[in-house]
Amino acid sequence: MNNSFGTFQLIALSIFASAFIGRSVYLKSVKKISPFALGVGKRGLRRVVEIGFLMGFIAWALEVITSALPATWRVFPRPLQILIVDSEVLKVIGAAMIVAGIAVFVLALISFGTSWRVGIDKKSPGGLVTSGMFALSRNPIFVCLDLYAFGTFLLNGTLGFLIVALILAIGIHYQILQEEEFLLKFYGTAYQRYCDRTARYLGWRPVNRVN
Repeated sequence: MNNSFGTFQLIALSIFASAFIGRSVYLKSVKKISPFALGVGKRGLRRVVEIGFLMGFIAWALEVITSALPATWRVFPRPLQILIVDSEVLKVIGAAMIVAGIAVFVLALISFGTSWRVGIDKKSPGGLVTSGMFALSRNPIFVCLDLYAFGTFLLNGTLGFLIVALILAIGIHYQILQEEEFLLKFYGTAYQRYCDRTARYLGWRPVNRVN
């Protein structure tokens, strides 16, 4: 990989991880709130999806690092190292998507305040957030992850990163549906009104109504 794009990936991942870890530590140590709820109280497919999401993300992050460095090994097996696309234009587009994704992530964390959770926290989900980034999307964090994953594919161009991006998009949609079911039960009419005026992914017009 071009050294500049490799360096960019390492810097971008560092910023993303710093924001993620920083907010997690702040909530845990200062606000005494545990932000991690992946797999907690879940059974069957829901638990598998949430735990698998975390493990897959760690493997993906390690592959990003090894792809950016002159490493002699990779996390993804050799068949997934097949190069599908290799274009400077697409790499630039991919980098722009990653920058946009991280910007959305940081702004969403700011909007979230102390309500940010990783997974569905049924015990103490926090207040319903509808302002800031959440006025444009009901799920800005997930929008960030989709942008980041597909941007990473365009930067690296390998089959493995494409498969991860596609699986992530499907998994994210499944997780969103589970969260919507819970939030509608927990917040009731307030959440339904929010859904009526805000898109599931991005935009000012609603794209889906929670029934």
